[in-house]
Amino acid sequence: MKTSVFVSALMFSSLASAEILSVHCPVGCPESPAGNDMLFSHLYALSNNPDTKFADWVAYEVDVVNFGTSPGRDWATDPLLDENETLEAKDYTGARSSDLEADRGHQAPLASFAGSRYWPELNYLSNITPQDKHLNQGPWKALEDAVRAGVSYGKSLYVMTGPLYDQAMPALPKADEPHQVPSGYFKLVYNLKGESAGFIMQQSAGRKDDFCSSAVSFAKIQSETPFELPTLKDSSAISKRLGC
Repeated sequence: MKTSVFVSALMFSSLASAEILSVHCPVGCPESPAGNDMLFSHLYALSNNPDTKFADWVAYEVDVVNFGTSPGRDWATDPLLDENETLEAKDYTGARSSDLEADRGHQAPLASFAGSRYWPELNYLSNITPQDKHLNQGPWKALEDAVRAGVSYGKSLYVMTGPLYDQAMPALPKADEPHQVPSGYFKLVYNLKGESAGFIMQQSAGRKDDFCSSAVSFAKIQSETPFELPTLKDSSAISKRLGC
């Protein structure tokens, strides 16, 4: 199993019970389950699960300094991961026309970092999951847009997001290695005080669904995730910043 060039395996073994802090998750990063690779890129942190082939969580800051015109998609395998721990671009062949009707869905959204010179990192397959096209292009995108609309200079918001596996899903039709497609997703949007708004959306969501109707408590999200999240406080103020 590889480790990120930024954090050594020895450091993790000696600090296994220590709180892990990063600019990507400033109130604390979620737990990285045993066997996962925890990576810190320039724009986000993630914990990659070699069994599902997807990140269990991705954490990032949404700051206006990174906004810009979308540079496009240039899919690539994450160079920090062994090839058997993540999918390849060709594994998504036929996904849109399959029963999944799946897009390549970013966990940390490209649009939030299009102005950064590090934007190609958003298109690494470690940051991608097969996401139903109606969810990806509908309420999930609307929530990402709302997060960007809710920030201003000096008033960033932070996000922790990841897949849920509440029910069995069809596999990608052309993938040549075992994987597990998510049945839904969680997203926590918060500030430096740990005030947050949480959301859970299913792959079955409709394109015109109101993302605000998917709002849930922090406790609900923690109960759905098999790893520990940093404790956040439900906040109506954060919900209002998102238009809910």
